[in-house]
Amino acid sequence: QIAFMTLTLFPIRLFFAAFMMLLAWPFAFIASMGSDEQELEKPLSWWRKIVDILLKAIMRMMWLAGGFHWINVKGRQALPAEAAILTVAPHSSYFDAIPVTMTFASIVMKAESKDIPVWGTLIKYIRPVFVSRSDQDSRRKTVEEIKRRAQSDGKWPQIMIFPEGTCTNRSCLITFKPGAFIPGVPVQPVVLRYPNKLDTITWTWQGPGALEILWLTLCQLHNSVEIEFLPVYIPSEEERKNPVLYANNVRRVMAEALGVPVTDYTFEDCQLALAEGQLRLPSDTCLLEFAKLVRSLGLKPETLENDLDKYAASAMKMKKEKVDLKEFSAYLELPVSHTLESMFALFDENEDGIIDIREFVIALSVVCKPSKTLETIQLAFQLYQSENGTIVEEDLAHILKTAMGVSQINVTHLFRAVDEEEEGEITYDDFYRFAELHPHFAEDYLYADQLGDESGMETSSLSAPNGICTDFSPENAEDKNKPLQKKLN
Repeated sequence: QIAFMTLTLFPIRLFFAAFMMLLAWPFAFIASMGSDEQELEKPLSWWRKIVDILLKAIMRMMWLAGGFHWINVKGRQALPAEAAILTVAPHSSYFDAIPVTMTFASIVMKAESKDIPVWGTLIKYIRPVFVSRSDQDSRRKTVEEIKRRAQSDGKWPQIMIFPEGTCTNRSCLITFKPGAFIPGVPVQPVVLRYPNKLDTITWTWQGPGALEILWLTLCQLHNSVEIEFLPVYIPSEEERKNPVLYANNVRRVMAEALGVPVTDYTFEDCQLALAEGQLRLPSDTCLLEFAKLVRSLGLKPETLENDLDKYAASAMKMKKEKVDLKEFSAYLELPVSHTLESMFALFDENEDGIIDIREFVIALSVVCKPSKTLETIQLAFQLYQSENGTIVEEDLAHILKTAMGVSQINVTHLFRAVDEEEEGEITYDDFYRFAELHPHFAEDYLYADQLGDESGMETSSLSAPNGICTDFSPENAEDKNKPLQKKLN
């Protein structure tokens, strides 16, 4: 079917879809000329209403050309005065732009998008909230702009936000980012479904790329999409004060409507699990739990990267000295809490109330720089090396167990391969030279040795064919209720 459709229907559909987008461009360009904020906050003039209708019709024809013959809409879209923000989930594809073109609600977009030929003009027409990567203060400004528009009593167009912040495979709802809920105004949840027999829509980390998804979808005779507008969610006073609570409660409502579970893992967790470094995390890693606890303590990995040297320097001074919970609290300059106790428990190997602070530093390095394997190993060598700059096999085992977040690992094969002189000790330079010659050293010397071991590490479990790490699957959605997994127990 794909071969036949590629030679027949695909080029026709692609041509008409591109033609419709080009047709929309002059209308959007003219309507966007001379617009300023004061004008945008006024009711649409009669000619702009006509442009709105024309553009919506053109966009609908574009989706029709793509095989979306029927768009099933359930429920009623609230008025801007009723709900200034539309929260849409699950987010799984760029085809999720369908509800955007149907409503012409404003969206949050990268500032670079407005410079894309044709597409950038269409984006500017819907008056988006632009986020600038080059502006370090952009996140705060974005939240303030969303808040300003949301509290304008319906003067601005509704803002459509995908609170998951990334594409998933729709098997569950991941943690919602709080941006849409910080204003504390009522929101209208909107759920998306793609009830197609063959899924060519989903676009995630692994699997087909953007162009392949487009090709496969246009080769389908018919593509189904369902958009359901749920009742407006009015936050309680407690939810207004706590955006995270507000986000979690809205997510629960949307998950019930979709009939899927929720998971407390986030986009950053999946980035960690699927990082393209030489040490891929196994399915039973405790580093995902560690990353959650890091965020819960308010220690953001993106800012902590600059503090790694400070933590490492303190750990080097302690050498092999272990610390208790109170000392760990002082080390992080944080009060003792249930969350801190849970993090401490991850590293409490023998449940004797003391931990090796070096293991915390290595784990933090992995979370901060998941794809920079050798940087983390170099830091770990500095923490464990003797006065002559070497480590032994036992040290390498501690380093790699911590870097992978597992309870057991066999490093004998790897250590002997690095230790060519059979001296019983290696330096980081030895390891680096070996890694340069064997870039797949983990797969060749670690993962292969672990097959059948008690740790349960299987190379097949390192990634999932649907593009989402194993911890995102529905059957694991309740893992948060299980006891914390100890790293070395």
